[in-house]
Amino acid sequence: MSLLNVLIDKTAIVKTNMVGENTRIWQYVVILDNAKIGKNCNICSHCFIENDVEIGDNVTIKNGVYLWDGLKIENNVFIGPNVTFTNDLYPRSKHYKLPLRTYIKEGASLGANSTILCGITIGKYSMIGAGSVVTKDIPDYAIVKGNPARITGFVCKCGEKLINVEEISQRLLEVVCQNCGMEYILDVKQNDKILRLKEDK
Repeated sequence: MSLLNVLIDKTAIVKTNMVGENTRIWQYVVILDNAKIGKNCNICSHCFIENDVEIGDNVTIKNGVYLWDGLKIENNVFIGPNVTFTNDLYPRSKHYKLPLRTYIKEGASLGANSTILCGITIGKYSMIGAGSVVTKDIPDYAIVKGNPARITGFVCKCGEKLINVEEISQRLLEVVCQNCGMEYILDVKQNDKILRLKEDK
């Protein structure tokens, strides 16, 4: 990657040269030397991106988001304003250790002011409600809300809500998106709920 067709506001400090084409970096953003940023991303004002951070293509990072070492963000992720990430469960000033790794999978959406504890995986196309505190792994397509965040339903790849948790009445359930027609299988095993595309059986 190089700084080809990259828009960088004159107030931004971008030390890395690993930025994909057509990415836009706005006012007062700071990006350190080893960060990797994909194509067609939008990084809004007052964001900070540390060294050991990987960002995929078509990612939107809204205002006031700080991305710390150990974070990997896949393609098509939306990170709302003031989402908070961590990379150390037991921090102390001037005590340095390797950061815990956190993964945000493809297509996930993180609502404004949500807090993501480190060392977990946010599943693909999941949705994190605004203000939620996420303390453990989130399954693919899950909608989570609250503190601590709990699954309240499931959402389609297109963003349409599919089903609420209280509507689940059987172990295997076929679910069809009313917006785009995509078909899913919801598999409930004890306390686990897994949603997958029907063709991925």
